[in-house]
Amino acid sequence: MTSGHGSTVDGILRRSARRTPARVAVEYGDRTWTYGELDAAVSRTASVLLAEGLAPGDRVAAYGHNSDAYLLAFLACARAGLVHVPVNQNLTGDDLAYLVGQSGSSLVLADPALAGRLPGGVPVLALRDTDDALLARQEHAPAYDGPEPRTEDLVQLLYTSGTTALPKGAMMTHRSLVHEYLSAITALDLGAGDRPVHSLPLYHSAQMHVFLMPYLAVGATNIVLDAPDGDRIFDLIEADRADSLFAPPTVWIALSNRPDFATRDLSGLRKAYYGASIMPVPVLERLRARLPGLAFYNCFGQSEIGPLATVLGPAEHKGRMDSCGRTVLFVDARVVDEDGEDVPDGTPGEIVYRSPQLCEGYWDKPEETEEAFRDGWFRSGDLAVRDADGYFTIVDRVKDVINSGGVLVASRQVEDALYTHEAVAEAAVIGLPDERWVEAVTAVVVPRGGTGDAALAQELIDHARERLSPFKAPKKVLFVDELPRNASGKILKRELRDRFAG
Repeated sequence: MTSGHGSTVDGILRRSARRTPARVAVEYGDRTWTYGELDAAVSRTASVLLAEGLAPGDRVAAYGHNSDAYLLAFLACARAGLVHVPVNQNLTGDDLAYLVGQSGSSLVLADPALAGRLPGGVPVLALRDTDDALLARQEHAPAYDGPEPRTEDLVQLLYTSGTTALPKGAMMTHRSLVHEYLSAITALDLGAGDRPVHSLPLYHSAQMHVFLMPYLAVGATNIVLDAPDGDRIFDLIEADRADSLFAPPTVWIALSNRPDFATRDLSGLRKAYYGASIMPVPVLERLRARLPGLAFYNCFGQSEIGPLATVLGPAEHKGRMDSCGRTVLFVDARVVDEDGEDVPDGTPGEIVYRSPQLCEGYWDKPEETEEAFRDGWFRSGDLAVRDADGYFTIVDRVKDVINSGGVLVASRQVEDALYTHEAVAEAAVIGLPDERWVEAVTAVVVPRGGTGDAALAQELIDHARERLSPFKAPKKVLFVDELPRNASGKILKRELRDRFAG
């Protein structure tokens, strides 16, 4: 292997393997990998991929559920100079075909149970569960001894969640992700002695790049679960095998709503990370009241920046429960108006970033890239307020702000008011077309207990009016059994607008 600077994604694992080869790196099901074993398997897996006729720079899509094989595939792509394309395992039909086709993937690595959904015309190799799968082949393959990738090479096309438009492939380099890993380690206090459990999808940037990869960098032992199973998570905490957990607000809400949340011994949980979407303040207060010794971290960002941009640490929550914190080590941020000019502290505007963590643009989308990157800054699409101490508070997505009678209403503020009512299990506030108001503030609510009627709707409207200016209160409340969301937990407000706009 030719020598290089080592500032690469696969170099993260190589250094940990040399430092602590016998320490357990990953546990998945009944399989355990030490750091030395995992590093050797990554090299063998890289050889298997290149034997498929791939060349550095080729895109390789990964379409599978959480597993050790999924992690091996990502790291092997990084070592072999291939570009990994993580695909939401819940995608089907045209959505799935779009990502595979738009990325130009030469090979799809897939769980056998999912392979039948894939479009024709692209070679498919099983990730696991068969004798000819990638996981099985690597056992007898030679170690990779090719050139080390360069720091500026692409390592992943990280597709945006597509909550407002078609997903775009953010072009992530080794350099951008390695910078992001160091930002995560320092801002989130990640250490080798932590016992993290990883239950959110590894295709998503938060679980993979904010937690699993940084934890591999520091030498921790990582437990990977198929999904955020509350029973399994609580069992691991009670058995003192897990003390660190990341989950989006939707999962924390589900965990706090479990009947055994009040009775299980969860005192062994030391670090609680939340992010991927806005956490309702009333939910956070409920969690903190139940687990007063637990250190909470609010993680905020987006795919294009790797994805961590700001963090609110445990000691910073008091008096700032709705804040997403201050920028991490390698991120610079401003709040600007439509012309890109700074707005005064305390004034809402779009948050923009400059950082070595940022993507190089969007894959094969030059117009979207030009629109997003202006004057050397990335336009996030998030409406935020910055205070004099450098703390940011996200008001809304720019496209989710509601224009009600010519006055802009932030959906988050209305949602927080609704969450203080005991009958609300979940809520999403959207603007729907209205002849009088232009957009009518509309609350879509999952009622606790599963029942909602006209009387409860009016009660929730009155409840919101008591806590908000009258023009911000919902004009209407709609009840649903569940809110549409992607696998990372983000509520798909675009789907709600489309569903109820008629």
